Amino acid sequence: MNLFKGNLLAIIGFIIISIILFVAIFAAFLSPYDPNYIDINSILLPPSYDHLMGTDGLGRDVLSRMLYGARISLFVGFVAVGIATLIGIFLGSIAGFYGGWIDSIIMRLVDIMLSIPSFFLILAVIAFLTPSIWNIMIVIGLTSWMGVTRLVRAEFLSLRQRDFVLASIVMGSSNKKVITKHLLPNSLTPIIVSSVLGIASAVLIESGLSFLGLGVQAPTASWGNILTDGKEYIQFAWWLSLFPGLAILVTVLGYNLLGEGLRDVLDPKNK
Repeated sequence: MNLFKGNLLAIIGFIIISIILFVAIFAAFLSPYDPNYIDINSILLPPSYDHLMGTDGLGRDVLSRMLYGARISLFVGFVAVGIATLIGIFLGSIAGFYGGWIDSIIMRLVDIMLSIPSFFLILAVIAFLTPSIWNIMIVIGLTSWMGVTRLVRAEFLSLRQRDFVLASIVMGSSNKKVITKHLLPNSLTPIIVSSVLGIASAVLIESGLSFLGLGVQAPTASWGNILTDGKEYIQFAWWLSLFPGLAILVTVLGYNLLGEGLRDVLDPKNK
């Protein structure tokens, strides 16, 4: 918490994400019911003492499904961003360090990918695959690396003319050592910030895909497919849309606030 001293919004973001991560990790202990247990005697019950967030059209406890949905949504976000970050670091490092025709090819590939609306690209790819959590994570990761690539390339272009890098090259250090020991460690700030903000985007994308029926499949709970269930009863079962919608909103807001806070703290230009 001392890291964000004086930055109220970053502290709020940190607290939000900490709570959500705690809930996701300990969902099995916090959940009052089995998230997939069907109770035909408890169909579409409003929030009450027994069911704090009500029940859905199959009598399943919404709170329990929300807790397990947090685990799924965040897991997709972390893994997808991890894939995108690794690809972005690899391609950005090569483009920024070697330059020339290698840089031109990689950046034209980035331009092509950025010219295609990412969500529609993901929809097109998912349409040819079996909807599953692993396919979603891989597809989101493989279509979200462009921003990291451009950030890493820009950092490398700025750093490779610095004295400590030139001295390392003159002393006979290999390209691999220069990249891993000097350039990459000094480029971590924008990578970390981009990754934190990317998790928010991945959660939104997963929720959107699940809402459309192309994401996490029933009976596995995710915030997106809980919203899908709620749209059929939105006129009289408001809780099925309100609670997952708020969860997505708060999570994305928390990651955005945390990312902006990290940028302010880690970027020396802001000091």
